[in-house]
Amino acid sequence: MADTAVTVQALLAGKAMPFARGEASAIAKQPLNGPVKIGVLGIQGDEQADPQHHGGPDKALHHYPFDHYSWWRDEIGAHPLLAAPGAFGENIAALGLTEEIVCIGDRFRLGTALIEISQGRQPCWKQGERLGSQAVVEQIITSRRSGWYCRVIETGVAGAGGTLTLVERTQPDWSVARVFGLLIAGDHKSDRAALKALAGLEPLFAGWRERAERLITS
Repeated sequence: MADTAVTVQALLAGKAMPFARGEASAIAKQPLNGPVKIGVLGIQGDEQADPQHHGGPDKALHHYPFDHYSWWRDEIGAHPLLAAPGAFGENIAALGLTEEIVCIGDRFRLGTALIEISQGRQPCWKQGERLGSQAVVEQIITSRRSGWYCRVIETGVAGAGGTLTLVERTQPDWSVARVFGLLIAGDHKSDRAALKALAGLEPLFAGWRERAERLITS
């Protein structure tokens, strides 16, 4: 396993507040100063307005690659939210890690915390609403620029300017991009055998393992 360490540009958190369509959201996350505590449910003080689809131990932290921001500016224009991390409701912003590079089950040392990638981030209408176009949701799917969720294996403290270091890789065949493509973007239609493997992939979020099982019989 090649050593991988990147600098954390920002750690972000947000409060649930009225958003759109009569719903609340905590997608408007803001960078945090100084060291922050990271518990089993993520960054201390971070909120989720829709606990059915966001948050919980398997979705404690959302990482969205800042690498993608220049691509998004080319696609949708110089939206003011694309000038700094936080446009996609992420908790972790960094350069150098993308969906093709990281894998399900990868464990990273984030400050003194240990985190593990559990699944890709399935897009929703709130990301489109935030960026002013529901076309964003389809663009996330077709481009595989999804970001990913992490669970917290060991609680700790981290901060912007620190490092995010890969310490263990157990599933090198299952990049986030590949799994997202199979389970969300329709790639399973040409690789049905992969679904059986995903249904038993232990580090993968249980909901996505169940999705793989459903797709096998669809």
